[in-house]
Amino acid sequence: MKKINRLLPLFAVMFLFTRTNLFAQQKPIVLCPQNPHYFIYNNKPIVLITSGEHYGAVINTAFDYTTYLDALAADGLNLTRTFSGAYFEPGNAFNISHNTLAPLSENFLCPWARGNEAGFKSGGNKFDLTKWDEKYFTRLKAFITAAQERNIIVEFTLFCPFYDSTQWVLSPMNSSNNINGVGNIARTDVYTLDKNGGLLAVQEAMVRKIVSELKDFSNVMYEICNEPYFGGVTLEWQHHIAKVIAGAEKNFPQKHLITQNIANEYKKVSTPFAEVSVFNFHYAWPPVTVAMNYGLNRVIGNNETGFRGNADSTYRMQGWRFILAGGALYNNLDYSFAPGYEKGGFAYPPSQPGGGTVALRRQLGYLKKFIESFDFTRMRPDSTGVPGSLPGGAVTQALAEKGKQYAIYIYGHTPGVLQVMLPKGSYNIQWYNTLTGEYSDLKTLDHSGGNTTLAPPPYAEDIVLKITAR
Repeated sequence: MKKINRLLPLFAVMFLFTRTNLFAQQKPIVLCPQNPHYFIYNNKPIVLITSGEHYGAVINTAFDYTTYLDALAADGLNLTRTFSGAYFEPGNAFNISHNTLAPLSENFLCPWARGNEAGFKSGGNKFDLTKWDEKYFTRLKAFITAAQERNIIVEFTLFCPFYDSTQWVLSPMNSSNNINGVGNIARTDVYTLDKNGGLLAVQEAMVRKIVSELKDFSNVMYEICNEPYFGGVTLEWQHHIAKVIAGAEKNFPQKHLITQNIANEYKKVSTPFAEVSVFNFHYAWPPVTVAMNYGLNRVIGNNETGFRGNADSTYRMQGWRFILAGGALYNNLDYSFAPGYEKGGFAYPPSQPGGGTVALRRQLGYLKKFIESFDFTRMRPDSTGVPGSLPGGAVTQALAEKGKQYAIYIYGHTPGVLQVMLPKGSYNIQWYNTLTGEYSDLKTLDHSGGNTTLAPPPYAEDIVLKITAR
């Protein structure tokens, strides 16, 4: 028995070594070569769909990320977004109750180590921006490992603007919170190339350190900056950071995707960075946002929702509309996740700036399952075979590979009938319930070509039609 006990540490090391090597052999998530509007991961085309916590899973040690990731995986969701710790929030920020991105000082981790001088505005010692906190990197890699084991992609957001002084006064980059004498500047100058008060070198070093630490993980994408259209973030600085990421990976055998947050709602990307593969929007207008940028031939994502009430239906319908408009990444910001509520059961107040529930996550899992039941990389947004507006005020959104497969989402009032333009052929017809993930009975159609009239079953808010060639 004693001999076995002495061997246990060796077995543990061997297990970790083997697991790390297996992860290192996995190829990172990439754009689909046949249709770069979508992703490939583990040799399979995927879309990324989730309803995730408010970005503090790593930096807030009071948050049990394992239970959280289990909750996502249980509903078939495959994405989470997390912040690096260069930015965090005070407890009352944006009227968010139990905010995971607002850790207590004793629960706050960030890339930089604490120095020996007291005076951090949130409590405890100031930071030394020339030294790394190994506890942070241990937790970061453990989190990404746990996500990878569950086939969950981590969109890792490196920076975030300081919306007002309440966030800037807490930042380790603020000169009052570090021992290095850098960052004695206005919050609107932090993310610039020429007015940054010595912080650019600190930011570059942080990016290189993180990229080096995470080089062997396949389930990571790097987002340059959250909402860079606020707080003085310059486009030139964003491009510089994208180049720093790409430069840090220059000699790596495999590279990671870089994502860029473009705008709230919609904006046409006129001069895309060559280094960026995913263009993200917040509170996107599904058809408009995607259609404006579909010609980029890269992934269009909606990686934050909110500010439209708390109802599940709002964010479920946003997800369906966005994905069937040709988007490939949808992340509902889910306030039911909080420290102590990692299964997603926090009953947030009505004043919360968004939604999120167990039921919504299940419904978004049905969306992901439905899309992945198609050979969807062959499909394109379709506005010709299905009218966009229907009798009674219903509206449609459709993806199609004409003559072979159609996904037609209907939301709003029941239209009575739906007219679909189909080529001559034989088809299978099924309706899909967005609330239960159940199909109607299979029906067949032998069609001579042209318009065909289909009657959806009764529904409350939305329903989906699946048509496939036999």
